Amino acid sequence: MAEWRIEARGTTETWTIDGEARRNTLTRAMVEELEQHVARVAGGVAPRCVVLTGSGDKAFCAGADLKDREKMTGDDVRAWLVLLHRAFRAMELAKPVFIAALNGVAFGGGLELALSCDLRVADPAAFVGLTEVKLGIIPGAGGTQRLPRLVGVGRAKELIFTGRRVAAAEALAMGLVNRLSESGGALEEALRLAEEISANAPLAVAQAKAAITHGYDQLWDDAATTERESYHPLLDTADRLEGLRAFREKRAPQYEGR
Repeated sequence: MAEWRIEARGTTETWTIDGEARRNTLTRAMVEELEQHVARVAGGVAPRCVVLTGSGDKAFCAGADLKDREKMTGDDVRAWLVLLHRAFRAMELAKPVFIAALNGVAFGGGLELALSCDLRVADPAAFVGLTEVKLGIIPGAGGTQRLPRLVGVGRAKELIFTGRRVAAAEALAMGLVNRLSESGGALEEALRLAEEISANAPLAVAQAKAAITHGYDQLWDDAATTERESYHPLLDTADRLEGLRAFREKRAPQYEGR
């Protein structure tokens, strides 16, 4: 049985966790299927954007399935963490832009899934949090590394050490999410954001994503080299020439991803 519902919407795909009854919690089958979908789109520019969301209106993803976790041995958990790290990192390295549409709560591994996306849009009623310390563990799918990079070390420590659940408006103010939607409209707002991105040259967006991803933690000189190396492949593309022509002719460019 499929764990995700995939729908093509022009240059964007929506990937919906099909687990409303369990609050869209993470399962091994769900993460393994996610990894397969990421591999399918990773190297190309179609789709240009992928929007992840959850079924229903209560949860984007409420974290790991704790009933499953109770049955796991230590070795099972170690293998589970490897799978999570691999699947979530693959989204960061893939060419399409990944946008999380937080239609409800995103706790624990659910927030870590959202943090692995490039951008996040939240319903005003959504709550987010890395709540693992309340269960005697720590965020194990990249949360201790991605959250400080997004909101700063001090704020991330406070959120992780307390396990506090944060309302959408506060998450926006601290930069944890990029936009708030109208009530019940997280998916629609995420699709509007995807449309804004998709109007631009897809190869350029992909190279910009690569430059940010690979250069973020480098020293300045190395990061500047990474930026130049990401820029150079665009020089001989048809899209670059189309952008120049469209500007000169005062019309909207027609990008083809080549």
